[in-house]
Amino acid sequence: MTSLISCTVRDGIADVRLDRPDKYNGLTFEMLRDLASTAHRLRKDRTLRAVVISGNGDAFCAGLDFGSVSKKPWQIPVGLVPVPWRGTNVFQEACWAWRRVPAPVIAAVHGHCYGGGIQIALAADFRITTPDAKWSVLEGKWGLIPDMSGVRSLSELVGVETAKRLTMTAEVLSGQDAHDLGLAGTVAADPRGAAFQLARTLTTKSPDALAAAKRLFDKHHRSSARRTFAAERREQVKLLFGRNAKIARAAGLKREAPQFVERGTR
Repeated sequence: MTSLISCTVRDGIADVRLDRPDKYNGLTFEMLRDLASTAHRLRKDRTLRAVVISGNGDAFCAGLDFGSVSKKPWQIPVGLVPVPWRGTNVFQEACWAWRRVPAPVIAAVHGHCYGGGIQIALAADFRITTPDAKWSVLEGKWGLIPDMSGVRSLSELVGVETAKRLTMTAEVLSGQDAHDLGLAGTVAADPRGAAFQLARTLTTKSPDALAAAKRLFDKHHRSSARRTFAAERREQVKLLFGRNAKIARAAGLKREAPQFVERGTR
């Protein structure tokens, strides 16, 4: 079966696309599994410097395709069972796997960004949206809740009260409104172009420092001060004695652009 998730890597940047444009990139079980497996594969690539996730056609992602899912209803209860060593099920891992990729992940959003689509976008480190994109935690329309890691991601970005409101009302926001609320960090007429521009900027930085920064913010932004400070020290010591930090220091003294090597083992 042809995958509906495409992934190409060039100059250290992975171009990941949801490729079901005739259905506004509505998610099937196969797409959920392919999203997770793509993230797992990229996680192991130590030459990877950044990831851009976008959707082909007129939308980023319109959420779960209930018509497709209903053809194999037995997959729903099976998909809800978590994998013990990860703590996520098929639905959650399609999003949360991108949080585990030790390189910056950028979501370029246009058109519909509904339900599962918004949860994929929220799993990225950065979100760039067109001002007229349509964002919605749409599960509430169907009497459901976001269950693809969205509860965690929403509350982290916009706070619990706003996260509750978006979840309970299923209101549709414009891309500009999503930015104003904090769901997206940047508004751009060409989000893919802006995403790749940011990705190219990130490739000029130490991949080890980027991975350390991602770990610290994702794991410790709500830890106690003591635990956060301890994590900072551990990460910094590893960086200070790492090869890429030495490359950065030498290049800085010579006023040259650093030529970093592949990321360390983490």
